[in-house]
Amino acid sequence: MDFKDVRVVVAGLGVSGRAAARVLAERGAVVTGVDARTEVDGGQELRAVGVTLRLGDGDTLPEGAQLVVTSPGWKPTAPLLVAAADAGVEVIGEVELAWRLRPEEGAAPWLAVTGTNGKTTAVRMLTSILRAAGLDAVAVGNVGEPIVEAVTAGHDVLAVELSSYQLHWSSTLAPHAAVILNLAPDHLDWHGSLAAYGEAKAKIYGPGTVRICNADDPLTVALAGDGAQAFTLGTPAPGEFGVVEDLLIDRATTEDPVRSAEELAALGDVVPLAPHNVANALAAAALARTLGVSHAAVKDGLRSFRPDPHRIAHVADVTEVAYVDDSKATNPHAAAASLAAYAHIVWIAGGLLKGADVEDLVRNAAPRLRGAVLLGADRAQIAAALARHAPDVPVVEVAATDTGAMDLVVTQAARLARPGDTVLLAPAGASMDMFANYGARGDAFAAAVRRLPGAGSAGNTGTPEA
Repeated sequence: MDFKDVRVVVAGLGVSGRAAARVLAERGAVVTGVDARTEVDGGQELRAVGVTLRLGDGDTLPEGAQLVVTSPGWKPTAPLLVAAADAGVEVIGEVELAWRLRPEEGAAPWLAVTGTNGKTTAVRMLTSILRAAGLDAVAVGNVGEPIVEAVTAGHDVLAVELSSYQLHWSSTLAPHAAVILNLAPDHLDWHGSLAAYGEAKAKIYGPGTVRICNADDPLTVALAGDGAQAFTLGTPAPGEFGVVEDLLIDRATTEDPVRSAEELAALGDVVPLAPHNVANALAAAALARTLGVSHAAVKDGLRSFRPDPHRIAHVADVTEVAYVDDSKATNPHAAAASLAAYAHIVWIAGGLLKGADVEDLVRNAAPRLRGAVLLGADRAQIAAALARHAPDVPVVEVAATDTGAMDLVVTQAARLARPGDTVLLAPAGASMDMFANYGARGDAFAAAVRRLPGAGSAGNTGTPEA
């Protein structure tokens, strides 16, 4: 698409917005950057490339706008976006912009990942596999470098993490291959309903896209439709990737999927070894195989992969109790996956549930719980569910919200734990009621664990169940 002299409004000047404004200005567009904040990072650099900044007013559509590129966090109900729609001005996101910026010839294929949980891990695994195959691959989209810059950088392939927000604002996207890892209620305050959330996710499948879904998640199967490949934690049928004994198996891209299968990797090659992480590995392998990446490269890539912080991260063993940080489990679906990975758990939970229901989460986790320590704004909702579904499990509620609150939480958890147990931070809620972000919450947990008497003692009782 030729953007020369097109009057473009970039709504929101975060990392992706600034990158979009800069790239558009370099392509000759007449760019106005809009943000409700009165100061933004990189403002001087944007002005230097010709971007007009209108700060302190995020509601008014600039006159003469021909296209709006919105940051993913802006809701469709934002006044500027409503005004654009009323005026017949197209609204797209940074991902859709990047798709339109691809070179006409030799564009790197996109392998795209979305889902309620596991997106970043699956994309990082995929990138590791692609690099093990000798490809120049980068993680972009909702992770890594801005995608509008990566599309013209000459990479061999892009591993693209896409949120429902980003997909909502996409209209012509058609990756080479794409997967929906899982689907559970999330961001309903933004999308309005589970159906609308699912519709946004399904936009990852464009014309000609190799569609991959989770055979164990009926919602993703329905969104992928007929003819899709699938992955499962069970024994794979023809056309699926799955698990047989202690091996990850390809029964989808072999010469004869009905009569033969190929080994992808061993369960021990997946780190950390937990059921949902095995699913992420299978999804990453399925995407890589659509480009003909060898089974050996899949194994090498998984072996060399290490997860980002705060994702089932083993912090320490203290007096024969393992302490695990999964602060990234910011919704019930993610917390359920984390809780399913351990046999005996003292659960640290709470935060902002954003209207999410925790009944199924607590009911299913109840047999594994030794105790629970609850914190944060919506802890009472989790406490009530525990009283209904796990009445014999001791529960401690911590009302403190100051900087020492996590020390109190960890101390109470340590008192409830027995040798062989896992103290698991899997909050099921967002962190902003008490912390800057989930990373700060996980860091506070890890610091509190290391201050426990006896911290650093040997033992590794927190190995997740396969």
